[in-house]
Amino acid sequence: MPIAFATCDLCDAHKADTSGDFRVLPPVFRDFGAVRKFAGPVVTVKCFEDNTLVKAAVDAQGWVDTPAGRVAQVLVVDGGASLRKALLGGNLGAAAARNGWAGVVIDGCVRDSAELLTQAVGIRALAAMPLPTEKRNQGEVGVAVQVQGVWVRPGDWLYADEDGMVVSAMALV
Repeated sequence: MPIAFATCDLCDAHKADTSGDFRVLPPVFRDFGAVRKFAGPVVTVKCFEDNTLVKAAVDAQGWVDTPAGRVAQVLVVDGGASLRKALLGGNLGAAAARNGWAGVVIDGCVRDSAELLTQAVGIRALAAMPLPTEKRNQGEVGVAVQVQGVWVRPGDWLYADEDGMVVSAMALV
């Protein structure tokens, strides 16, 4: 069952937060997946123009079992904001949907945008770029990343809807 929330309401409730536990991502991301509203605990990948670890992540189970039930996760990829190579395409978008990911947020580019629009997963990225990455097996998984200057840590919660994306150190709804 989808989580009921509105990022505007979350911002209203947490606008006075000075702890750094509540953060808002800049409005520079575009929607590419069929799902426009998604949320879940964060899994991180840090890579630059090499999507080897992105592929490994979306090929893996995209959810966790909790006492409250199964919860879909959000993959957050720090791609260094590169606009030169695409870190996710149609095949990887299909894998993310098939493996139960709630969403994928990429500080970088995607390709096969027409295919991504048919995938039942939230996908946000900076732009579309038809050029694929090199496969060098480089990068890091499960580390704190900076996405457009905003820190995102594994285990944070990301909420995305039509108005934007927010990140919290804990589940908010």
